[in-house]
Amino acid sequence: MQSTSTEQPITLYHRAPSRSAMARWMLEELGVPYSVRNIDVTAPDHPSAELLALNPMGKVPVLTHGDTVISEVAAICCYLADRFPDAGLAPAIDDPRRGPYLKWLFFAPGCIEPAVIHKAMSWPDAPRGMLGWASYADTMRVLVDAAVNATPWLLGEQFTAADVVVGGQVRWGLKFGTVPKHPALEAYAHRLSERPALRRQIEFDLAT
Repeated sequence: MQSTSTEQPITLYHRAPSRSAMARWMLEELGVPYSVRNIDVTAPDHPSAELLALNPMGKVPVLTHGDTVISEVAAICCYLADRFPDAGLAPAIDDPRRGPYLKWLFFAPGCIEPAVIHKAMSWPDAPRGMLGWASYADTMRVLVDAAVNATPWLLGEQFTAADVVVGGQVRWGLKFGTVPKHPALEAYAHRLSERPALRRQIEFDLAT
């Protein structure tokens, strides 16, 4: 892994397979040194006092960078992309693409995931105004349109943290049938699968 100008240690509190895989993928995209604390979510004392002190929700991933503590996948990826700008995984603050980048980065946890869970749990429909994701159909329509227009990534030629977060949702959804098997989504997932950083993340987690 390449060295970083920031010498503060990075630790990922991690469980595979889980949403935490996206955070580890992001770290591999950065190419910075980090350590992993594997969390046994089946342990009788889970969540431990240590984990609760870092994230009161008692879930992973949690990332520590020196004295900084971040939880939630999208927040972790956003932080890392901004903290290590040399990796080129986020548009600059004054770049016009910064707005679409942030939209997609938070569209995944704010719309894709809740819409998928709503459908998977067979919960009854609610009035559109009550749901931040409108509906499963609306969310999937927007997601498919994004994949159709990805050239090859959400922001064009620049791969960003938004592709990690949205792409992670797409790959997981295609695997378990929670997102539609649309040709554009499958092509996007295939392009993601060819990234060396993602391949490393998968290999490391399989070996855990």
